[in-house]
Amino acid sequence: MGFEEDAIGFYPDASNAPEGLIKRGINDRQSLQRRETEDYLRNELLRYDERASKYWNRDYSSIQAFLKSVEPNRARWLEALGDFNLPKGRLLAEEQFMQTEHFVAKWICLQLTEKICARAILALPRGIDEVPLIICQHGIGSSPERVFGFDDPEGLYRAFGKRLAEKGFAVLAPLNITEAAPRARYTRLALLLGKTLWGLEICKIRRLLDYVLDLPRIDPERVGMWGLSLGGAYTLITMPVESRIKVGIVSAWFNSRIRKMIIDDPRYSCFLSTEEEHIFIPGWLREFTDSDIVSLICPRP
Repeated sequence: MGFEEDAIGFYPDASNAPEGLIKRGINDRQSLQRRETEDYLRNELLRYDERASKYWNRDYSSIQAFLKSVEPNRARWLEALGDFNLPKGRLLAEEQFMQTEHFVAKWICLQLTEKICARAILALPRGIDEVPLIICQHGIGSSPERVFGFDDPEGLYRAFGKRLAEKGFAVLAPLNITEAAPRARYTRLALLLGKTLWGLEICKIRRLLDYVLDLPRIDPERVGMWGLSLGGAYTLITMPVESRIKVGIVSAWFNSRIRKMIIDDPRYSCFLSTEEEHIFIPGWLREFTDSDIVSLICPRP
């Protein structure tokens, strides 16, 4: 269809149209363009099953066959997060945190490079050797201190790290960036490297794990991870790329990922309509819903 001289639009000739009508046309076309773009992208994302089926080829004939069949997906998941591959760190500093009759807890700081460190609270039970280790990961707006019962006025964390340490577990509580605005800022920087803040903080967790598993009192065959909210997210997305973690608890994160990310609904919050841009991972809904990520953890519970 070519241009028609008598085609009807907002006005027959912009040069003679009132300014208000020109402005209305600008706004209406922009509104149409936005709705059209959002609808198109959302519909593309909703074709998940069709798209993801091209990327998964699970072999259920045996555990080993299954693990081999998902290895390409595991590699692509690490690529999506961004593999910072930082070197093993050296212990730069220790700082006393708390002591009870059951355990001693310290802040540890590992220097990974000249420019970056990994920090965590490490609690070791008194008088017990070959202890299991739990990585206790805090969520958004929270801290390693809250894992041990501090700065938790609503009691949401139930001091779960402290209680684990009292029961004879070693507890590693890594420090992550904790507020949405700075997380978004550092996400933008990471994206320019083709990586994510998720990937950087997962690398820090793995380097902390390197250090702790070298301690003679830790049983390397009994390592778990337990996270709340964003800490639950870190548990879910770290375990596929860290096989030394044998068991995980994902609390307040596992979801219908497509709906949670792109479908507004009054019954729940949708990340598309929030300011939490740090949540988004390139290629996430190409092939990695939460249940698919769990299949990269399987057969670990």
